[in-house]
Amino acid sequence: MKRKEFIKKGALAAAGSFVVPYILPSGRLFAATGSRKANHVVFCLFAGGVRNIESMQKAEGNLMPNMLTGTESISPDIAPGMTALPSPASTKLQSLGTLYKDFRYATGPTGHYNGHTTAITGKYTNESIQIKQPPKYPTVFEYYRKHNSPSKSALNAWWVSDSLGPYPYLNYSSYSGYGAAYGGNMIQPMTIFNPQTNSVIANPVSLSASDAQKCDLLRQFADGQFKAPSEALSNGIVNTPADREHLQTFLRTMISDVAAGVYNNPWGVNMNNDMLNVFFGTKIIQEFKPELMVINMQGIDIGHFEFTKYVNNIRLADFALYKLWQAIQSTPGMANDTILIVAPEHGRNLQPNSVIDIYGRYAIDHTNDEMSRKIFCLIAGPPGVVKQGQVFNNPYGESVDIVPTIAHILGFDNEMPLGLTDGRVLTEAFN
Repeated sequence: MKRKEFIKKGALAAAGSFVVPYILPSGRLFAATGSRKANHVVFCLFAGGVRNIESMQKAEGNLMPNMLTGTESISPDIAPGMTALPSPASTKLQSLGTLYKDFRYATGPTGHYNGHTTAITGKYTNESIQIKQPPKYPTVFEYYRKHNSPSKSALNAWWVSDSLGPYPYLNYSSYSGYGAAYGGNMIQPMTIFNPQTNSVIANPVSLSASDAQKCDLLRQFADGQFKAPSEALSNGIVNTPADREHLQTFLRTMISDVAAGVYNNPWGVNMNNDMLNVFFGTKIIQEFKPELMVINMQGIDIGHFEFTKYVNNIRLADFALYKLWQAIQSTPGMANDTILIVAPEHGRNLQPNSVIDIYGRYAIDHTNDEMSRKIFCLIAGPPGVVKQGQVFNNPYGESVDIVPTIAHILGFDNEMPLGLTDGRVLTEAFN
């Protein structure tokens, strides 16, 4: 065959190979390019039920001075109930990204479990709390670990929860083809810290190799009694032996340091559970530099009983968020390569309940009225990636949009199966 004819036939064959696109098992036409907007995402569930009246509308003053611009003073009648905090950051997180002031948790019960599940799966749910069952649809951790190429270890994905109950089950689902093999590492720091004294609850134990193996077998047996009834859970969260040793060494060090008082009052203020939870999250950031972390705060839920403490805990959560951002920006590998997403799981009612605190303020519940569905969302990050200082004041975006947006940031959104999430990518937040 002549060289010219060979080249011509080869070109035709190559062209023919592109006539019919290859359909991926995910239902997409083409594989993702792998391009990312950033290599790390930290999603903070500013949770416990935050009403936009107190947060975005600043009815009691600027309770979130590290996040929001403005110097509005705290309402004088409740000011005596506020914890003294250092001066807020000069650069507000709002100016470092895009703020949605009227985001929505659009449907489903305005309960903490449902709100968390929606935010972590990108799927609205009407399910009642099932303490020993994971959600029905895949979580962001599963999407991240299954659809990245190359795949990522569980040390890259963390769910840092302030509460136990059903929350540990939010790191993986019972959905076929996903499950615990793709879950993230879940930890509840309050099982290590005593929130009142900053002392250690659990103590490190040294075991011989044989004793450790026996304990591990016993742990596996005990865990099996509480596993959700799903074939997807048979393999458990996958940490390689090396990763597991790294994880155990980290936990032993943290426990020893807490017992030795290393972290007594680490931020120079009286820390509540939310602040301790975020503090532990910063230690995970410094140790593992995870590509995906979801961390929550729940102290704001005191709003059912004490309005002034509810307001104060919003302020403490804002301060913790600032410390989280500081840790990100001071950690090599994550600084200037991390996008922070902040959103409550739901809001609170327009009308108060009948409980009055010592300052004469009525408490507020969250029982599915329109105000309890109004939340906010902040997406902050590097100026070349996230649009800086952009604000949406009108209804724009929903909590189910967060998972697709995380997938977009980390470059695996085109690999996710169609129809599993209810939301969209918040493309307007990015350059």
